[in-house]
Amino acid sequence: MVDRFTPRDQKDVAAAVEWALAGGKTLEIVGGGSKREIGRAAQWDLTLDLSGLSGVTLYEPEELVLSAKAGTPLAEIEELVASRDQELAFEPMDYGPVLGRSMGRGTLGGALATNLSGPRRIKAGAARDHFLGVSAVSGRAEVFKSGGRVVKNVTGYDLCKLLAGSWGTLAAMTEVTIKVLPRAPAEESLLVLGLDDRNAVAAMAAAVGSSSDVSGAAHLPANIAARMLGAAAAGSAITAFRLEGVPPSIAQRKAMLERLLEPDGVMLTIGEAGSRALWQAVRDATAFAATDGAGRPLWRVSTAPTLGPQVAAEIAAEVEADLFYDWAGGLIWIALPPLEDAGAALVRGAVRSAGGHATLVRAPASVRAAIDVFEPQPEALAALTRRVKESFDPKRILGPGRMYAGV
Repeated sequence: MVDRFTPRDQKDVAAAVEWALAGGKTLEIVGGGSKREIGRAAQWDLTLDLSGLSGVTLYEPEELVLSAKAGTPLAEIEELVASRDQELAFEPMDYGPVLGRSMGRGTLGGALATNLSGPRRIKAGAARDHFLGVSAVSGRAEVFKSGGRVVKNVTGYDLCKLLAGSWGTLAAMTEVTIKVLPRAPAEESLLVLGLDDRNAVAAMAAAVGSSSDVSGAAHLPANIAARMLGAAAAGSAITAFRLEGVPPSIAQRKAMLERLLEPDGVMLTIGEAGSRALWQAVRDATAFAATDGAGRPLWRVSTAPTLGPQVAAEIAAEVEADLFYDWAGGLIWIALPPLEDAGAALVRGAVRSAGGHATLVRAPASVRAAIDVFEPQPEALAALTRRVKESFDPKRILGPGRMYAGV
């Protein structure tokens, strides 16, 4: 039996879902496969490969809107919009390095289905905030559309927001529409050396709360800074702040930021090329690339920025952990030693104390089959999740069990 189906258009996608419904089969939905190892390890009867649904169908730079088939590579879209001095402001992460895959395999549909966002999230939001419209096929084999080509276009339910972060378990997206934004003509990063975690988070909170308009704030402990910046880190922890815009504005805001952070320690500035390289490394968590730590469980923890050091300290008190902070402290990447449960009990206990949620990004399939990969839901929320799944996919055709057992 064929174990992979690559549809050519939306009708083929609907036909595949109809086949699965008729035969009681299950479908794994993939695009470029760049995030395939994230989620619970489950077995599906057939892979629905949407990479054949590729190509930009509409791009109106003056209107800041772009439509493309869901399997269109992100790299192709980013190249296109960059040619018109525009960008995907949500700065989608490339999971290739941390999952041991090549870079550039991610697709636009995959970015939206997993609600990706990079360091600019503190300013521009996540993928869902740029998701305007969608055409998709539900687990009932019903074709539906939601949204349109402008931001304020929703009548009734905003299904784009619902599908963002559903990891392909509610519907197979076939075409999507997003907003794009002008790309800043220049950028620099201001680095503060030698801060510990708590002082770094306090400095990031001050910077984000000021009028300096930083578009990235991250803290790299000394060992992580050495991996990302090499000799430029000078053996120190680095707290980095990104400034984007026209050069005169950057100069003025950097001077303001330097005055604000002057009591915190030694500062230095890196120019545009170095800044772009640094923030790409932060975005893609390249310090934890699989080649540098294959087999080490990798967690992605989201919590209140001011409580990030508490979560990190509670985990580090029990095991040797490597970590760094993004989103001004609100996102923590944590690599742990190989443990029987990938450190789930420890990580979830620390997150429970502070509030937030944790996702296991990398672990062997045997571990991902045995524990919760995504944050366990309270019963009321779990019941809502099951009802939403029932509405879109009552026969559990699309990726059953990928996010939560039995759903």
